[in-house]
Amino acid sequence: MAPTPASHSSRHLPMPDPLAPNPPSPLVRPAPAGPTTASAAVTAPPALRLHWSGMTHPGRFRANNEDSFLALNFDAHEVRFLGKTGDASLRGADFVFAVSDGMGGANAGEFASKIAVTEITRLLPRSFKVSALGLSGGFQDILAELFEAIHRSLVNLGHSYEECAGMGATLSLCWVTPEWVWFSHIGDSRIYYLPKKGGITQLTHDHSHVGWLRRTGKITEHQARAHPGRSSLQQALGAGNQHIEPHIGAVDLQPGDRFVICSDGLVDGLWDGTIERLLREPAPTQAALPPARLLVEESVAASGRDNCTAIVIEAVAAPPPSPHPEST
Repeated sequence: MAPTPASHSSRHLPMPDPLAPNPPSPLVRPAPAGPTTASAAVTAPPALRLHWSGMTHPGRFRANNEDSFLALNFDAHEVRFLGKTGDASLRGADFVFAVSDGMGGANAGEFASKIAVTEITRLLPRSFKVSALGLSGGFQDILAELFEAIHRSLVNLGHSYEECAGMGATLSLCWVTPEWVWFSHIGDSRIYYLPKKGGITQLTHDHSHVGWLRRTGKITEHQARAHPGRSSLQQALGAGNQHIEPHIGAVDLQPGDRFVICSDGLVDGLWDGTIERLLREPAPTQAALPPARLLVEESVAASGRDNCTAIVIEAVAAPPPSPHPEST
C-alpha cells in the first residue's frame, strides 16, 4: 500500500516549535575541519570511484515541476556540470549533489528551487577556494554560510517582487570528498544513507513537528505519512524572514556506501524499506535501469501526486592501476 501523498499546496511555515530540536545525527562522526590545500582531494588516497544518477518527474497530476537537482564537481580551478548519470574517480576534485523543492504561488516555487541550485554553483566553489587558502573556516562553516546566502537571496527577492512574496525552497546537499560525505539540509527533502553492510537510515531531519514526533518515536512512519500536519514546515530557505538553522553533518565514505537525495515527492510513493529493497535487490527487469530512474518511476506509479526527484550516489572501490609493461 502506497503512503498517503503530501501536497505542497498546503505548506506553510508556522513559528518554530521549541520542542523540536535539531540534534546531530547519530551517524555523524568527527571529520576534518576543512580543505587545507587547493583541493581537498589532493592528500586523500585515490581508492574510490563514484557512480551517480539523477532524475526528476512532475508527477501524474501536475503541469509544472517545482523540483530542481544539481550534480557538479569542482576543484580550485573550475566547476564542471555533470550529466544525469555518470562515473568518475574521486581523485583530484570534489563532487556536489543537491535537490531543492520550491514553494510559492504561480511559478514562484519553480523559480525558488532553481535559484537555490544556481547559487550553489556560484557560491560553493568560491568559498572552497577561500577556505583552501586558510582564509576562512572549514566545511561546516562553508555550508552554513552557503545556506544563509541562498536564504537571504530568496528573502530579498520576496521583498522586491510581489509575485515572489513568500516563496521558499527546501535544500538537501551532499558534498563528496574522497574520504567524507558532508551533508547540509533544510526543509523536508531528505538524504538517506545505505551502508554496504545493509540497512537504510535517514541522515537528515524533516524540519516539521511531525518530523520531530517521528524522530523521537512518538509516532510511526505510517502515522507520520497520514498526519494532518505533515506538510507544515518549520524551516525553509526564504519564505519570509525566519531564522534558519540548517542540519549539517558528515559520514566517512566507504566502498559500497550509497546515498539517496530526494524531494518529499519520492517518499510520497515509497516507504523507506521499499527504497532499500529497490536499490539492493531490484527485479531482473529493473536491474539495468539507472537507480534514480528506478526509484522515481516506482514512486510516480505508486503515487505521483507531487513532483518527484531523486539522486542516487554509490562509492565503489577503484580498480588497481594496471602494471606498466617492462621496457625491453
